[in-house]
Amino acid sequence: MTETRTDVTASAAPADVVRRQYLASAAADLHALRATLAPDVEWTEMTGFPLGGTYRTPDGVTANVMERLGADWDGWAAHDDTYVIDGENVVVLARYTAVHRSTGKHLNARVAHHFTVRGGLIVRFEQFVDTALVRDAATADG
Repeated sequence: MTETRTDVTASAAPADVVRRQYLASAAADLHALRATLAPDVEWTEMTGFPLGGTYRTPDGVTANVMERLGADWDGWAAHDDTYVIDGENVVVLARYTAVHRSTGKHLNARVAHHFTVRGGLIVRFEQFVDTALVRDAATADG
């Protein structure tokens, strides 16, 4: 089932919580982003991604993922476009765009994110992306 919502500011519906997370990330509002995450969140960046691994706690996620992406990439953005909702599970098809600060290379990669939302908070996240595209953008030609 796909669903589109416009007012996500206070809703505890899983898709709305996920949308708030994307909006907070796009605005670089780490406080608002942390507010979408459960205290025991498990956030998994895909193996092979520069930040590959599982991070826990809202502070752990923002410090080890969002802040590091902001330090390494100009204009890092996840453009969410399609939501597939099944109860507490939300799969989002999106696109990453950015320019790597060291290499100057552009990234434009399709991505899928799987969120689990309970009680109005994200409890689990898993990323799926072509890590070779990210690695290539982050690697200097040599």
